[in-house]
Amino acid sequence: FAPASRISPRVRISSGVGSVLWNEPASKEVVNGDILISGVDDDNKEYYNTASNTNNGDLSASNNGDLSGVTQQPQSTKVPEQTEVVSKQPDSFPLVLWRFTRPHTLIGSALAIPSIFLLAAPTYSSFFTLRSLVALVYAAVPSLLMNLYITGLNQITDIDIDKINKPNLPLASGDLKKSTAIGVVLAAVAVSLIMSVCNPVFSTSGLQVALWGSFLLGTVYSLPPFRLKRHPLLAAFCIVAVRGTIINAGFYSHALSAAFSASNGAGVGVLHCLLNDWKCAFSSLFFGVFGIVIALMKDVPDAHGDRIFDIRSFTVRIGQKRVFRTMKNLLVGLFGVSGGALIKWAMMSSTLGETARRSLAGVGCLLSGYFTHTQAKSVNPEESAQVYDYYMQLWKLFYFCYLSMPLCK
Repeated sequence: FAPASRISPRVRISSGVGSVLWNEPASKEVVNGDILISGVDDDNKEYYNTASNTNNGDLSASNNGDLSGVTQQPQSTKVPEQTEVVSKQPDSFPLVLWRFTRPHTLIGSALAIPSIFLLAAPTYSSFFTLRSLVALVYAAVPSLLMNLYITGLNQITDIDIDKINKPNLPLASGDLKKSTAIGVVLAAVAVSLIMSVCNPVFSTSGLQVALWGSFLLGTVYSLPPFRLKRHPLLAAFCIVAVRGTIINAGFYSHALSAAFSASNGAGVGVLHCLLNDWKCAFSSLFFGVFGIVIALMKDVPDAHGDRIFDIRSFTVRIGQKRVFRTMKNLLVGLFGVSGGALIKWAMMSSTLGETARRSLAGVGCLLSGYFTHTQAKSVNPEESAQVYDYYMQLWKLFYFCYLSMPLCK
C-alpha cells in the first residue's frame, strides 16, 4: 500500500451495485496486515471497509459483503531498474605476465638498444650486418629480462602501496600470486646475469656494466633494508645512473666492442666512450635528464599511497603541483636546448644529408617541447587520473626520442 502522500485524495470503491466516490478518508488503521479505511461518501453515509493488497497492486475491500474492491491509483508507477552484474573473466597467465612486465618500460628498453647501436655504428649500412644483429640480440635479451627483474621486484615490495596507487597491477589485484612473481623475477635476473659473462665474444665489458649496474641499483632502490626509493636524492641518483649513464654508455660501449670492432680491445670501455665520444655523452646526458623527469612525474599521482606508507618522495615533501610544474618545465627546457643545438649544428654540417637529418631531429625536439607544454595546461596536478594520462604521454615522447636519436649522427 503506497504512502498517503502518493495516494489520490479521492478513492473510488466499486461494488456489485455500482461505484462510490469517497472523499479523503478520515482515518486508516492496520489490522492483521489489512488496512481499515473509514470515511463518508458524497451523501454523508459512513463506510467502514477493510482493504488488502492484491497481486496487481489494487486494493480489495469488504463491507458486509457489499463491496468487492478498492482501486487505488498512485501518482508514480515507476519500476526500479534491474542492474545486471557481469563477472570479470580472469586474464590468461601470458597476459597477466605481460602486465607484470610494465609494458611501457619494456618497450622503452626494446627501442633503446637498437637506437644506441645505430648511433654507435660508423655508418648506417654497417648496422645491417650479421655480426651487428647478433650482438644486438645478445644485448637485448638479457636487457629485457633485467627490466622485468627491476620492475617486478618493485611491484613485489610495493604490493600494499599499489593496492592504493595502482590497484590494477597483477599483484595488487590478486591476478598473480606473490610466489609466482618471485619465481619469475629470480629466473629473469639469473638468465640475464649469466648471459653477461658466459660468451667470450659478446659478453663485453659494456654489457656487463649495463646489466650488473642495473641489477645492483635496481635492487637497492626497491629491496629492504636499503629501499633507496624512500630517500628522494638517492632515488634520483639511481634513476639518472640507470637511465642515463649505465644504459646509454654501457650499450654504446658494447656496440663498439661486439658489433663494430674486431676485438674487445682498449679504447671502447664505458668511461672512454663517455669522455671521448660526444654521441655517447650527449645520449647519456639527454636520457639521464629525461629519466629523472619520468621518475619524478610518476610519483605525482602516487602521492596518497606514498604518504600513507611513509615513502618520502619529492611529491610528498613539496607537493604535487610544484613537482609537476618543475618536471614539466625541465622537460620543455631539455627539448628546447637540444632542439636549438641540433638545428645550429645542422647549419654547420658539411653535407646536405647531415644538415637534413640533424635539422629534422632538432625540429622534432622543438615540437616535443611544445607538445609537453600545451598538454600540461589541461592537467590538474592533484587529479591522479589526469597526471597518469599525461605521464603515459611522456613515455611516447621518450620512445620518439630514441627513434630519432640516430638522426644526430
